[in-house]
Amino acid sequence: MLSIRELQTEDIPLLAAYWFTAGPEFLQGMGVDVKKMPDKAGFVRMLQEQMETPLAQRRSFALIWLADKQPIGHTNTNPTFFGDYAHIHLHIWDARFRRKGLGVELVKMALPHFFEKLQLKMLVCEPYALNPAPNKTLEKLGFELEKEYITTPGSINFEQPVKRWVLTRERYRQMYG
Repeated sequence: MLSIRELQTEDIPLLAAYWFTAGPEFLQGMGVDVKKMPDKAGFVRMLQEQMETPLAQRRSFALIWLADKQPIGHTNTNPTFFGDYAHIHLHIWDARFRRKGLGVELVKMALPHFFEKLQLKMLVCEPYALNPAPNKTLEKLGFELEKEYITTPGSINFEQPVKRWVLTRERYRQMYG
């Protein structure tokens, strides 16, 4: 049984473990430049600060994905521009749950939280073009491929080809009610 919930303090070590125990090949496959990653203490501090910041002022907002009430991954927005748009990121931590189609269901559960809680007009996702999993997931969910281009999509990424997927509030409502 799949479910989601907002990030809680006890989830922070799980997020840190995902990022700081992953091998360099896995991180590179997501477009991460390991030399640009913050240290673990700084990462934990950033998550704690985000949880303490009022929602409308947060740069990031995270939801935890659960299978049978056990955390298996997360989705988050970063950067977030409350009342306007946000970039989403998709991460299944536990390899046993990857390549099973769960990402589509989990993101579908997260969409109303992002659009309503953050009062968004649009969600954007720019995964590494060479990482097929998020690109397939976004397409199945009805995100529209706006373009493919080369950029450095985030502070921990290397320059790379990305696919820019967009889901507007209007399209979301048409598709999901």
